[in-house]
Amino acid sequence: MQGAYQGTYQSWQDAPEAFWSRAAENVDWVTPPKTIFDPNQGVYGRWFVDGVMNSCHNAVDRHVEAGRGDACAMIFDSAMTGTVRKFTYAELQTEVQAVAAVLRNLGVTKGDRVVIYMPMIPEAVFSMLACARLGAIHSVVFGGFAAHELATRLDDCQAKVVISASCGLEPGRVVPYKPLLDHAVDLAKVKPDACLIVQRDQHHAVLRYEHGDIDFAQAVEVEKVKGTVVPCEPVLATDPLYVLYTSGTTGQPKGVVRDNGGHAVALMWSMENVYGMRQGDTFWAASDIGWVVGHSYIVYGPLMAGVTTILFEGKPVGTPDAGTYWRVIRDHKVNALFTAPTAFRAIRREDPEAELLTGYDLSSFRTLFLAGERADSETLKWAERHLNVPVIDHWWQTETGWPVACNPVGLELLPVKHGSPATVLPGYQLDALDDEGHLLPRGVLGNLVLKLPLPPGCLVSFWNADQRFRDACLSEFPGYYKTADAGLIDEDGYIFVMARTDDIINCAGHRLSTGAMEEVCAMHPDVAECAVIGVADALKGQVPCAFVVLKNKVERDEALISREVVGLVRDEIGPVAALKTVMVVKRLPKTRSGKILRGTMQKIADGMPWKMPATIDDPAILDEISEILRSHGYAAPSQPVAAIA
Repeated sequence: MQGAYQGTYQSWQDAPEAFWSRAAENVDWVTPPKTIFDPNQGVYGRWFVDGVMNSCHNAVDRHVEAGRGDACAMIFDSAMTGTVRKFTYAELQTEVQAVAAVLRNLGVTKGDRVVIYMPMIPEAVFSMLACARLGAIHSVVFGGFAAHELATRLDDCQAKVVISASCGLEPGRVVPYKPLLDHAVDLAKVKPDACLIVQRDQHHAVLRYEHGDIDFAQAVEVEKVKGTVVPCEPVLATDPLYVLYTSGTTGQPKGVVRDNGGHAVALMWSMENVYGMRQGDTFWAASDIGWVVGHSYIVYGPLMAGVTTILFEGKPVGTPDAGTYWRVIRDHKVNALFTAPTAFRAIRREDPEAELLTGYDLSSFRTLFLAGERADSETLKWAERHLNVPVIDHWWQTETGWPVACNPVGLELLPVKHGSPATVLPGYQLDALDDEGHLLPRGVLGNLVLKLPLPPGCLVSFWNADQRFRDACLSEFPGYYKTADAGLIDEDGYIFVMARTDDIINCAGHRLSTGAMEEVCAMHPDVAECAVIGVADALKGQVPCAFVVLKNKVERDEALISREVVGLVRDEIGPVAALKTVMVVKRLPKTRSGKILRGTMQKIADGMPWKMPATIDDPAILDEISEILRSHGYAAPSQPVAAIA
């Protein structure tokens, strides 16, 4: 007998356009789409091309119009300040309209770009939805990102306005944002017309009125008092909702473009069928709005589905202890939590026997979802044992916008295989190919790829860079989107994602480009060349490790140079880069053609079996690298296996 998952997947396979047409009925359309998919538009085709709608209306106004204005839309819980604020849909509508009015007064109209550089505070969500209300395109940059990184994004999207705050809060410290923003604006070639600044009590920023700085709260309050009404701007389903930048392999940011219509359809389908959420439930994605998880499952997904969303400012440990997550679940009767495995590794490290769970009523809690990096089996089993709820590992990317593979608890709970995010979801056909593009048998490791067209909700291109999108994601395996992940599909159709196939590493759920870090390391005046690899870390999954070759006749202290390189990366990319280990080496292992053997270095660092590349220029260099790694506490003794013929 066919189960709910298999029956749903089969219905998509048999008639994909009919499947997504039915899903689209959950969206409020100004003009419902007649053409569900047009293969001749966009890079690989476009969904709902003649549909007209507004994402803010679907997240906010339609609930008010349906008589749910008094229902709780969002709960802000700051473990940093002890503040809890709740917003109904009607209150959310008032706040969003006021911010939209301020933006409209600044000349922001449909299609303009607004950069949001904010901590996890309600004003950040209001700002995202206000942009969507106007048909403007928001680009959220993770609060505290270094000025250089912010400047590249300001230039790439040509932001008209920036919305920011005076500071962010971390355990034990306050992080002023305004100096970073000021420096970024100074660096940027394209200057914003204005910067709206939320002044927080913990730190007040100096506003540069001559540069267009505006006090956010004062400007918004004026519009509230006036009762300004800002209607939702009708936009095409194919119009961009946001641009979200993710690390590029060359250090140049990739602006992932998400459209309005497909995004709304996919997220609403996933809230019910993937996450098992129904109207009136409470969903907590313990992420940040700077990442795709925050876009999809703090802001748009839950609100569109009529689900209460939790906006949390804090950390899994240290705010004040490793019981913070249990407090939030208890206080707000959370039904499902979505977080990164790193969070649970940190909780487990601080409270290995889960003693802090004692006394917390978690009777509302139904499901834990883990994503953002590979979930190690021991952490997953620890969570299962202590929480007594299904612990669901799932896999997706910034580019897809919603899960590719997951145990779909909203349809049915499939048998769990630790180490696997279960099976592929409707909308996706996932294959494993060899490097020549041939389909691999079940159980054989290869390149994980998604058959085109991608489903609604996935990226449509990179911002102003269609050819770059084709070259980076579609050209290597014609007819497929390259995920840049390596893995296998077993006999039961379960997916095992093993590693990245490019130079993006995953550090505590943050995708970081080692290429970008190498560019910064090379900026140091004493560095001749360098290589950055990701090495395994018990807490963060991976952390970057740098090897630098110094220029000739450099006589300065190597330890001092290493500290300077660490500081340089921190200044240019930000503390999220987490680079702490810089090793000075005499030379880097390379092929005869000059390619640095980063993959081999990474295997040595992780103590894994490795092969002596047949094309290596000088095999003795790898022995030197092994010795240096061991002196830094890496590279458990391992021997190379037989050389590649």
